[in-house]
Amino acid sequence: MMGSCQSCASTALPNVLTDAFEFNIKQGFPTVEVALDQLTEYLRAAQDLGIKAIILIHGYGSSGQGGHIKRAIHEALETNRYADRVGEYFYGENVPYGSPAYHDLMKKRPSLKRYLRHFKASNAGMTVLLLGSSYRSA
Repeated sequence: MMGSCQSCASTALPNVLTDAFEFNIKQGFPTVEVALDQLTEYLRAAQDLGIKAIILIHGYGSSGQGGHIKRAIHEALETNRYADRVGEYFYGENVPYGSPAYHDLMKKRPSLKRYLRHFKASNAGMTVLLLGSSYRSA
């Protein structure tokens, strides 16, 4: 979604057939600063495309205690760094499959059901971002 098309090299925004996407921010092992900059860019592009939800894959650190990127993203969300684009956010560990929080989230954004594999076991390596909503959650 960022940069040019790998097939035709066009820099024009593509037509989107869904309102939810997965973004693996840890791909390429970026530094925290680079990851936050990438997220800012991705959120701008997602808003321009009309995306309503993002499954943000940030990992949880090799120690299982929370990686640097995860902590930085959570801090950025909690301090409203992305408040102009992110209306609600849900930490993966708080929306395990079958929980009331999971069902509430699926009612708000049914298109997230295609990413069911991420919800199977309260995934601490992801955060769900709902773009342009009116209130926040964690």
